Amino acid sequence: MTDDQTLIVERLDGVAEIILNRPEQRNALNAVMCDELRATAVRLRADASIRCVIVRANGPVFCAGADLKERQSMSIDDVRARRLKAFAAYDALEKIGKPCIALVEGPAVGSGGEIAMACDFIVGTEKTSFRTPEALWGTVGATQRLPRVVGKRLAKDMAYTGRTLSADEALHAGLVSRIVPADEAVKFVRQMARDIADAPALAMQLTRDCIDRGVESDPAGALAIEMLAIDTLLQESDWKQSIATFGQRGNGANNDEHDGARHA
Repeated sequence: MTDDQTLIVERLDGVAEIILNRPEQRNALNAVMCDELRATAVRLRADASIRCVIVRANGPVFCAGADLKERQSMSIDDVRARRLKAFAAYDALEKIGKPCIALVEGPAVGSGGEIAMACDFIVGTEKTSFRTPEALWGTVGATQRLPRVVGKRLAKDMAYTGRTLSADEALHAGLVSRIVPADEAVKFVRQMARDIADAPALAMQLTRDCIDRGVESDPAGALAIEMLAIDTLLQESDWKQSIATFGQRGNGANNDEHDGARHA
């Protein structure tokens, strides 16, 4: 385990956990956290021993958004540079190159939602909520990922009114993929991550790439992307052995019969 100023990074059995670690500031995103989040994502992308990543937070709040206290002494150029640091952090997380799960156990406001949405999917609890009040504060934010996930009408509703999206509303909108009991959330997601890490790494990587690129392509282009991935697997992996042993692996935390889990 390495304990940075704003993040804790833990590695175990092919799984890395990135833990937002400013609980006394409700994990508000400052410039240092931006830099550390970007650098951590870059390091984990290059680490072949890591096959799945979890992003979660210390304390009852996932992330209260940007650290507004930090901005009080900033010039216009400083604020712009700080925003670019945040965009670089989100982008690095989105391009981490391996399955990445966000566990959001409490409120995610503004930048908190951006961090979570930069992951492949979000697991929540009954205490999870999302809010994007930037426009009400006189600025702009969360205008790109959010409408791609929940649709532009709900995104505008949230942006214009600052409404809080509850865990059940987030599940219904597809922002959260499943809700699990709060007292089991960390254990549940760790098991899920271990199951993913135990699966064939190349197949996971190509599946992630096919989905991400495919949704931005027309149907013919998306099919071509998948066929190229299939050909790559047939040439470069021991697919016969993988298929033969597939039924021997348990489904772990991904089992739909897991007690208490609700799915989108």
